[in-house]
Amino acid sequence: MPEEVRFKSVVGPELAGSIDLPEGEIRGWGVFVHGFTLGRHSPAASRVSKQLAREGIGMLRYDNLGIGDSDGDWGDGSFTVKVQDTLRAAALMAGRGTPADLLVGHSWGGAAAIAAAAEASGVRAVATIGAPSDPSHVERQYDAVVDRVLSEGSHEWFVGGRTLVLKRAFVNDVREARLRDRIRELDLPLLVMHSPTDDTVDIANAGEIFREARHPKSFISLEGADHLLTARGQAQRAAHIISAWADQYIHEPTTHQAPAPPVNANSHTPPLTWPR
Repeated sequence: MPEEVRFKSVVGPELAGSIDLPEGEIRGWGVFVHGFTLGRHSPAASRVSKQLAREGIGMLRYDNLGIGDSDGDWGDGSFTVKVQDTLRAAALMAGRGTPADLLVGHSWGGAAAIAAAAEASGVRAVATIGAPSDPSHVERQYDAVVDRVLSEGSHEWFVGGRTLVLKRAFVNDVREARLRDRIRELDLPLLVMHSPTDDTVDIANAGEIFREARHPKSFISLEGADHLLTARGQAQRAAHIISAWADQYIHEPTTHQAPAPPVNANSHTPPLTWPR
Protein backbone atom coordinates (compact mmCIF):
# COMPACT_ATOMS: atom_id res chain seq x y z
CA MET A 1 0.00 0.00 0.00
CA PRO A 2 1.24 3.52 -0.71
CA GLU A 3 2.32 5.72 2.16
CA GLU A 4 -0.03 8.70 2.40
CA VAL A 5 1.55 12.08 3.12
CA ARG A 6 0.58 15.75 3.22
CA PHE A 7 2.69 18.87 2.79
CA LYS A 8 2.00 22.56 2.33
CA SER A 9 1.75 24.27 -1.03
CA VAL A 10 3.85 27.37 -1.53
CA VAL A 11 0.58 29.35 -1.31
CA GLY A 12 -0.42 27.73 2.00
CA PRO A 13 -3.03 24.94 1.70
CA GLU A 14 -2.04 21.32 2.27
CA LEU A 15 -1.44 18.99 -0.65
CA ALA A 16 -2.14 15.25 -0.55
CA GLY A 17 0.42 12.76 -1.78
CA SER A 18 1.04 9.03 -2.05
CA ILE A 19 4.48 7.42 -1.96
CA ASP A 20 4.64 4.13 -3.85
CA LEU A 21 7.34 2.29 -1.93
CA PRO A 22 9.99 0.39 -3.91
CA GLU A 23 9.91 -3.40 -4.07
CA GLY A 24 13.07 -5.49 -3.80
CA GLU A 25 16.38 -3.70 -4.17
CA ILE A 26 15.98 0.05 -3.71
CA ARG A 27 17.39 1.66 -6.83
CA GLY A 28 16.30 5.23 -6.17
CA TRP A 29 13.43 7.61 -5.45
CA GLY A 30 11.51 10.12 -7.49
CA VAL A 31 8.61 12.55 -7.79
CA PHE A 32 5.84 12.28 -10.40
CA VAL A 33 4.24 15.56 -11.55
CA HIS A 34 0.74 15.06 -12.97
CA GLY A 35 -0.94 16.85 -15.84
CA PHE A 36 -2.95 20.08 -15.96
CA THR A 37 -6.22 19.15 -14.20
CA LEU A 38 -5.59 15.44 -13.61
CA GLY A 39 -4.32 14.26 -10.21
CA ARG A 40 -2.23 11.62 -8.50
CA HIS A 41 -4.75 8.88 -9.23
CA SER A 42 -4.86 9.54 -12.99
CA PRO A 43 -3.72 6.59 -15.12
CA ALA A 44 -0.37 8.14 -16.04
CA ALA A 45 0.52 9.21 -12.50
CA SER A 46 -0.71 6.11 -10.72
CA ARG A 47 0.32 3.38 -13.14
CA VAL A 48 3.73 4.79 -14.04
CA SER A 49 4.59 5.40 -10.39
CA LYS A 50 3.44 1.96 -9.26
CA GLN A 51 5.41 0.25 -12.02
CA LEU A 52 8.54 2.22 -11.20
CA ALA A 53 8.10 1.17 -7.56
CA ARG A 54 7.86 -2.46 -8.65
CA GLU A 55 11.19 -1.94 -10.37
CA GLY A 56 12.84 -0.50 -7.28
CA ILE A 57 12.25 3.25 -7.73
CA GLY A 58 9.96 4.66 -5.05
CA MET A 59 7.78 7.51 -6.28
CA LEU A 60 5.88 10.35 -4.65
CA ARG A 61 2.83 11.45 -6.65
CA TYR A 62 0.67 14.25 -5.32
CA ASP A 63 -2.45 16.27 -6.11
CA ASN A 64 -1.90 19.87 -7.07
CA LEU A 65 -3.77 22.72 -5.40
CA GLY A 66 -7.54 22.16 -5.37
CA ILE A 67 -7.28 18.79 -7.12
CA GLY A 68 -8.27 15.41 -5.67
CA ASP A 69 -7.60 15.29 -1.92
CA SER A 70 -5.56 18.50 -1.81
CA ASP A 71 -6.88 21.62 -0.12
CA GLY A 72 -7.16 25.07 -1.62
CA ASP A 73 -8.51 26.62 -4.78
CA TRP A 74 -7.19 25.38 -8.12
CA GLY A 75 -7.46 28.92 -9.49
CA ASP A 76 -4.88 30.15 -6.96
CA GLY A 77 -2.28 27.94 -8.61
CA SER A 78 -0.68 28.24 -12.05
CA PHE A 79 2.59 27.23 -13.64
CA THR A 80 4.80 29.08 -11.16
CA VAL A 81 2.96 27.49 -8.22
CA LYS A 82 3.12 24.05 -9.83
CA VAL A 83 6.89 24.38 -10.23
CA GLN A 84 7.37 25.60 -6.66
CA ASP A 85 5.16 22.83 -5.28
CA THR A 86 7.23 20.30 -7.21
CA LEU A 87 10.23 21.64 -5.29
CA ARG A 88 8.27 21.24 -2.06
CA ALA A 89 7.50 17.65 -2.98
CA ALA A 90 11.21 17.02 -3.57
CA ALA A 91 11.95 18.68 -0.21
CA LEU A 92 9.50 16.33 1.48
CA MET A 93 11.33 13.35 0.00
CA ALA A 94 14.69 14.70 1.15
CA GLY A 95 13.28 15.37 4.62
CA ARG A 96 12.21 11.77 5.07
CA GLY A 97 15.67 10.49 4.13
CA THR A 98 14.74 9.40 0.59
CA PRO A 99 15.89 12.29 -1.63
CA ALA A 100 14.46 12.29 -5.15
CA ASP A 101 16.93 11.19 -7.82
CA LEU A 102 14.36 11.42 -10.59
CA LEU A 103 11.61 13.82 -11.71
CA VAL A 104 8.95 12.41 -14.03
CA GLY A 105 6.31 14.70 -15.49
CA HIS A 106 3.26 13.96 -17.61
CA SER A 107 1.79 16.56 -19.99
CA TRP A 108 1.83 20.01 -18.29
CA GLY A 109 3.58 18.29 -15.42
CA GLY A 110 6.43 17.45 -17.76
CA ALA A 111 6.97 21.14 -18.41
CA ALA A 112 6.89 21.79 -14.65
CA ALA A 113 9.39 18.97 -14.01
CA ILE A 114 11.87 20.54 -16.43
CA ALA A 115 11.38 23.99 -14.88
CA ALA A 116 11.84 22.64 -11.34
CA ALA A 117 14.78 20.33 -12.02
CA ALA A 118 17.55 22.91 -11.80
CA GLU A 119 16.43 23.97 -8.31
CA ALA A 120 15.56 20.52 -6.96
CA SER A 121 18.57 19.52 -4.88
CA GLY A 122 19.79 15.99 -5.56
CA VAL A 123 17.81 15.33 -8.74
CA ARG A 124 19.96 13.47 -11.26
CA ALA A 125 17.62 12.92 -14.21
CA VAL A 126 14.34 14.14 -15.71
CA ALA A 127 11.79 12.30 -17.86
CA THR A 128 8.78 13.81 -19.63
CA ILE A 129 5.72 12.13 -21.14
CA GLY A 130 3.61 14.05 -23.67
CA ALA A 131 4.89 17.43 -22.45
CA PRO A 132 4.28 20.76 -24.20
CA SER A 133 7.31 22.88 -25.12
CA ASP A 134 5.47 26.00 -23.93
CA PRO A 135 3.22 26.03 -20.81
CA SER A 136 0.82 28.40 -22.59
CA HIS A 137 -0.18 25.43 -24.75
CA VAL A 138 -2.90 24.77 -22.14
CA GLU A 139 -4.67 28.03 -23.05
CA ARG A 140 -6.39 26.26 -25.92
CA GLN A 141 -8.25 24.23 -23.29
CA TYR A 142 -9.88 27.31 -21.78
CA ASP A 143 -9.85 29.67 -24.77
CA ALA A 144 -13.66 29.88 -24.71
CA VAL A 145 -13.60 31.69 -21.37
CA VAL A 146 -10.22 33.44 -21.36
CA ASP A 147 -11.54 36.81 -22.58
CA ARG A 148 -14.09 36.94 -19.75
CA VAL A 149 -11.41 35.91 -17.24
CA LEU A 150 -9.14 38.75 -18.34
CA SER A 151 -11.94 41.32 -18.33
CA GLU A 152 -13.74 40.21 -15.15
CA GLY A 153 -10.85 38.83 -13.11
CA SER A 154 -12.19 35.27 -12.93
CA HIS A 155 -14.73 32.96 -14.49
CA GLU A 156 -16.02 29.45 -14.00
CA TRP A 157 -14.63 26.81 -16.34
CA PHE A 158 -16.21 23.37 -16.72
CA VAL A 159 -13.62 20.67 -17.40
CA GLY A 160 -13.35 16.94 -16.75
CA GLY A 161 -16.80 16.73 -15.20
CA ARG A 162 -16.20 19.48 -12.63
CA THR A 163 -16.26 23.26 -12.42
CA LEU A 164 -13.03 25.14 -11.73
CA VAL A 165 -12.56 28.88 -11.31
CA LEU A 166 -10.00 30.28 -13.73
CA LYS A 167 -8.38 33.54 -12.57
CA ARG A 168 -6.62 36.38 -14.34
CA ALA A 169 -3.38 35.88 -12.39
CA PHE A 170 -3.38 32.24 -13.50
CA VAL A 171 -3.73 33.14 -17.18
CA ASN A 172 -1.09 35.88 -17.00
CA ASP A 173 1.39 33.65 -15.18
CA VAL A 174 1.03 30.91 -17.80
CA ARG A 175 1.56 33.41 -20.61
CA GLU A 176 4.73 34.73 -18.97
CA ALA A 177 6.36 31.32 -18.41
CA ARG A 178 9.64 30.94 -20.28
CA LEU A 179 10.21 27.20 -20.45
CA ARG A 180 12.62 27.24 -23.39
CA ASP A 181 15.18 29.08 -21.26
CA ARG A 182 14.85 26.37 -18.60
CA ILE A 183 15.26 23.64 -21.22
CA ARG A 184 18.45 25.21 -22.58
CA GLU A 185 19.84 25.66 -19.07
CA LEU A 186 18.98 22.15 -17.88
CA ASP A 187 22.24 20.47 -17.00
CA LEU A 188 20.77 17.02 -16.31
CA PRO A 189 20.07 13.93 -18.44
CA LEU A 190 16.67 14.30 -20.12
CA LEU A 191 14.36 11.65 -21.53
CA VAL A 192 11.59 12.93 -23.80
CA MET A 193 8.73 10.50 -24.53
CA HIS A 194 5.78 11.28 -26.74
CA SER A 195 3.18 9.47 -28.82
CA PRO A 196 3.10 10.28 -32.55
CA THR A 197 -0.71 10.00 -32.36
CA ASP A 198 -1.13 12.29 -29.33
CA ASP A 199 -4.09 14.49 -30.25
CA THR A 200 -3.86 16.69 -27.14
CA VAL A 201 -0.22 17.78 -27.27
CA ASP A 202 1.24 17.34 -30.75
CA ILE A 203 4.50 15.40 -31.03
CA ALA A 204 6.10 18.51 -32.55
CA ASN A 205 6.39 19.72 -28.95
CA ALA A 206 8.70 16.81 -28.17
CA GLY A 207 10.88 17.77 -31.12
CA GLU A 208 11.17 21.33 -29.85
CA ILE A 209 12.10 20.20 -26.33
CA PHE A 210 14.65 17.76 -27.69
CA ARG A 211 16.27 20.34 -29.98
CA GLU A 212 16.59 22.89 -27.19
CA ALA A 213 18.00 20.48 -24.61
CA ARG A 214 21.67 19.78 -24.00
CA HIS A 215 23.19 16.32 -24.09
CA PRO A 216 22.79 13.79 -22.61
CA LYS A 217 19.26 13.59 -23.99
CA SER A 218 17.12 10.78 -25.39
CA PHE A 219 13.85 10.54 -27.29
CA ILE A 220 11.43 7.61 -27.29
CA SER A 221 8.32 7.43 -29.46
CA LEU A 222 5.37 5.87 -27.60
CA GLU A 223 3.64 4.36 -30.61
CA GLY A 224 0.01 3.48 -30.02
CA ALA A 225 -0.35 5.49 -26.81
CA ASP A 226 -2.99 8.14 -26.23
CA HIS A 227 -2.15 11.33 -24.37
CA LEU A 228 -3.53 10.13 -21.03
CA LEU A 229 -1.87 6.69 -21.27
CA THR A 230 -5.22 4.99 -20.68
CA ALA A 231 -4.71 2.12 -23.16
CA ARG A 232 -3.87 -1.21 -21.54
CA GLY A 233 -0.19 -1.54 -20.73
CA GLN A 234 0.90 1.84 -22.10
CA ALA A 235 1.67 3.49 -18.76
CA GLN A 236 3.57 0.41 -17.62
CA ARG A 237 5.51 0.41 -20.88
CA ALA A 238 6.49 4.05 -20.32
CA ALA A 239 7.63 3.16 -16.79
CA HIS A 240 9.78 0.26 -18.08
CA ILE A 241 11.50 2.67 -20.48
CA ILE A 242 12.10 5.27 -17.76
CA SER A 243 13.43 2.62 -15.41
CA ALA A 244 15.93 1.25 -17.91
CA TRP A 245 17.03 4.70 -19.10
CA ALA A 246 17.45 6.13 -15.60
CA ASP A 247 19.46 3.20 -14.28
CA GLN A 248 22.85 4.58 -15.31
CA TYR A 249 22.09 7.87 -13.57
CA ILE A 250 20.43 6.81 -10.31
CA HIS A 251 21.41 3.20 -9.63
CA GLU A 252 23.33 3.00 -6.38
CA PRO A 253 22.80 -0.33 -4.56
CA THR A 254 22.70 0.27 -0.83
CA THR A 255 21.40 -1.20 2.36
CA HIS A 256 18.55 1.17 3.08
CA GLN A 257 17.22 1.87 6.54
CA ALA A 258 13.52 2.50 7.10
CA PRO A 259 12.80 6.12 6.15
CA ALA A 260 12.15 8.68 8.82
CA PRO A 261 8.55 9.91 9.22
CA PRO A 262 7.50 12.62 6.74
CA VAL A 263 8.38 16.14 7.77
CA ASN A 264 6.81 19.49 7.10
CA ALA A 265 8.44 20.76 3.91
CA ASN A 266 7.75 24.44 4.53
CA SER A 267 11.31 25.38 5.38
CA HIS A 268 12.89 23.84 2.31
CA THR A 269 11.57 26.18 -0.36
CA PRO A 270 12.07 29.93 -0.51
CA PRO A 271 8.88 32.02 -0.41
CA LEU A 272 7.22 32.89 -3.69
CA THR A 273 5.88 36.31 -4.50
CA TRP A 274 2.59 35.52 -6.19
CA PRO A 275 0.48 38.08 -8.05
CA ARG A 276 -3.07 38.46 -6.80
